[in-house]
Amino acid sequence: MSNNRYNKQFKHEALKLVTEQGYKPAEAARKLGVPDTTYETWLKKAGWQKPQQARPASQDPAVLQVQLRQAQAELKELRVENEILKKATAYFARRST
Repeated sequence: MSNNRYNKQFKHEALKLVTEQGYKPAEAARKLGVPDTTYETWLKKAGWQKPQQARPASQDPAVLQVQLRQAQAELKELRVENEILKKATAYFARRST
């Protein structure tokens, strides 16, 4: 079988099913009609790793407080990044017209 059966663009778009849209690898492979092993090889070459199983939540108030502060800090950072992206999008939209 040829190694070039699927072009780079197809592979790139196919990997987005898992990396961006949340599909499970086997589910994405079935949807595209690609063998599971082939799809998993693409994922490995792209550097994708399976998400780790979530650990049970701690009931220790000190741990929960630290997790809350971390989540709040991350949320604040993401909001700032989102605002920057909105401004950049508006800037480039104005320049392209």
